Amino acid sequence: MAETFVEIVDQLSDEDIADLVDSTETAIVDGGGFGWLKPPPQGVLERFWRGVLLVPERTLFIGRLDGRVAGSAQLIRPPKNNEAQAFAVSITTNFVAPWARGHGLARDLTVAVENEARNLGFRFLNLDVRDSQTAAIQLYESLGYERWGTNPNYATVGGKIISGGYYTKRLAARRGARRGQTAIDAPVKLTETTK
Repeated sequence: MAETFVEIVDQLSDEDIADLVDSTETAIVDGGGFGWLKPPPQGVLERFWRGVLLVPERTLFIGRLDGRVAGSAQLIRPPKNNEAQAFAVSITTNFVAPWARGHGLARDLTVAVENEARNLGFRFLNLDVRDSQTAAIQLYESLGYERWGTNPNYATVGGKIISGGYYTKRLAARRGARRGQTAIDAPVKLTETTK
């Protein structure tokens, strides 16, 4: 029985950083490197992940499989000067290492981000994804994300231009919320165990 666990982190131990760097490298090699086509040096990845924790508008979620960091997702809130779009957030760097797939961790990470966004009072969650990442697209669409646009020149991979899709999801208010408000009385459940 594999145990999965998703958590919000504001600090990472050296062991967690090492696991996160390893998971990131294997995801990049597998084609899901959220922008990277080849793994950068480990020091670059370490600084990247430590830097994420310093950005006030970002919340880092990590997914663990049997205690080891196996993936991540980030919730990105709009900056305070963007009042016109203060109702929506984005999800980025949502990935699971190839060795940890098949246990529902990608779904758990995405749902945890949705729950946190909803509990913070946001009404929409946006994301973008390369059209070559069919498993991610299937996951997002199964969770109710609606594709609203396509960029035919989204990314270049292997010398070929690849299109990408833009998705959005309306976050339903929690039960008990008055119209226009989101009830935040229920805590975010961030843990899941799969068999």
